[in-house]
Amino acid sequence: MNHKMDRQSIPPYSQLLFLCLVISIPLSPYEAAADANPFSPTASLLRHWNNRVTNSFPIPPFLLSKASPLNAVDAAAFSKLASRGSLSSHLHSFCSAAGLLCFPDLLAARPNSRAGDANFAKYVDRNFTDYGTSRLGGRDSFKNYSDGENVPFDSFRRYGRDSNGRDLGFANYAPGGNVVSQQFNSYGSGATGGRGRFDNYDDEVNVPGLNFNSYGSGGNGRSQSFGAYSSDANAGDQKFASYGKSGNGEPNDFNSYGDNSNVVGSTFGNYGEGGNGASDNFTSYGGNGNVPENNFRSYGDGGNAAVDKFSSYRDQANVGDDSFESYAKNSASAKVDFVNYGKSFNEGTDKFTGYGQGAKGDVIGFKIYGVNNTFKEYAKGNSGIKFAGYTNATLAAVGSSLASGAGRVANRWVEPGKFFRESVLREGTLMQMPDIRDKMPQRSFLPRTILSKLPFATNKISELKQIFHADENSVLAGIIAEALGECERAPTAGETKRCVGSIEDMVDFATSVLSKGAVVRTTDNVEGSGKEVMIGRVTRIDGGRVTQSVSCHQSLFPYLLYYCHSVPKVRVYEADILEPRSKSRINHGVAICHVDTSAWSPTHGAFLALGSAPGRIEVCHWIFQNDMTWTVPN
Repeated sequence: MNHKMDRQSIPPYSQLLFLCLVISIPLSPYEAAADANPFSPTASLLRHWNNRVTNSFPIPPFLLSKASPLNAVDAAAFSKLASRGSLSSHLHSFCSAAGLLCFPDLLAARPNSRAGDANFAKYVDRNFTDYGTSRLGGRDSFKNYSDGENVPFDSFRRYGRDSNGRDLGFANYAPGGNVVSQQFNSYGSGATGGRGRFDNYDDEVNVPGLNFNSYGSGGNGRSQSFGAYSSDANAGDQKFASYGKSGNGEPNDFNSYGDNSNVVGSTFGNYGEGGNGASDNFTSYGGNGNVPENNFRSYGDGGNAAVDKFSSYRDQANVGDDSFESYAKNSASAKVDFVNYGKSFNEGTDKFTGYGQGAKGDVIGFKIYGVNNTFKEYAKGNSGIKFAGYTNATLAAVGSSLASGAGRVANRWVEPGKFFRESVLREGTLMQMPDIRDKMPQRSFLPRTILSKLPFATNKISELKQIFHADENSVLAGIIAEALGECERAPTAGETKRCVGSIEDMVDFATSVLSKGAVVRTTDNVEGSGKEVMIGRVTRIDGGRVTQSVSCHQSLFPYLLYYCHSVPKVRVYEADILEPRSKSRINHGVAICHVDTSAWSPTHGAFLALGSAPGRIEVCHWIFQNDMTWTVPN
């Protein structure tokens, strides 16, 4: 056998190793990792890259840094567990070794429930099951709890059950967090008197996820207040299921709830069911928010003498959608006032289905109510329901100051610089740079050998929840469901899309849309974020022609998941980003300009910021940290 091998017969990656061995050049970290064990996920990835990407560019370090950290032995072991369907029983070791987002096991993290009054400061990841049960008087204070944590996960099950006259305060709870998960199950159940307060709760959180299940159920005379709750938050959900069920005389105040938030939704299911003398005030709820969505299902069902007031609800918000389904159904002597409700800057949509159905003696008042509402089977067959002082407000009625200052008002929902026109990309232009920092929890891709053995479909969601220990109705369950829904959504006109959980899958999709010569590009760093910058030298990819590209954006999921898609008619640019005074280069950015916006929604943030409409202008944006776009070579 002839063992002689010339350089031309050696594969490209092996050539690099061969040269390094001959002339003793140190390998880069990722080359060294692959060289350490040819069976490791990293080595397999590099072989796939060299086979599928035929340009002269090596895999970018930023992309390789997201590859699975598993070694060959662990990858093989977890792959075997996944094949057997027994990965769930080893979840915590799997999450730790593979660099995934998994919520902690709180069973052992339970504070002493027999302690006296408690001041929980600088606490995180705790299980407060049965804490404060049957306590008389006193106060528990949660101040600076889970402060600035990335993924705090706290569980309050049967907290304060059967207590009497006990006060619970949540002040500055989980401020500045990223993905925040709190579970309040049967919180304050059977309690008499006392008060619960949520002040500055989840302030400036990225993805708030809060579940109030049977909160205050069977309570008597206990008040709850939510002040500045989820203010300035981004894209989260709150669920109030059977909140105040069978309670007696329990007042609840929602003041400045979700104020200035972005796409925050709340669901009130069977809220106040069977309650007596409940009093709920929603004041400045969802004010100045962007697309707040709230669902009231069977709210106050079977209640007696409840008083609900919606004052300045969703005031000056952008769009927003609320659904009142079987609200106050079978109730008696309820009183509900909608004052200045839904005066959105852009028209929202409200649906009243079966509202007040079967109710007796209820009085519903609508005064200066927003536009675009559907009253389907509203109080059908109930002559006792009347509209008192209802005014179907128009945009003009919202106020001439709003109408005349549309661009300025809208900009509070869209960060300056997030969207811009193509003309900005000229050398010497000064512009506001948005915050391009990656705010997602840090995670890694999975190796294909494991990913291929895991389910990824809505019809397999129960299996996914079981694998990642996502309880039904938990925040994690919602994260999984939302990602699956987006990935399974039908593509828009001209769009080609795929969700990928491995770098190999991303490479295959990008090269199938473009070619094996595709180049992946991203912004170098986060310098200049939130500041005024100057545009330096600009490079027009593909000569500045309308071209094809594949953009990949992170999705929130237990492992690193990207939503990759190709949309028609785009131009791609690279630009040096300079410090305006010294004119020194601080960054190198990638920008994509959508030439055809005719299929975009009129309420898209780009039009709110730039003051135009679909199809009338092109819209550009930067590629943010850890996102990327694949293009043809320049």
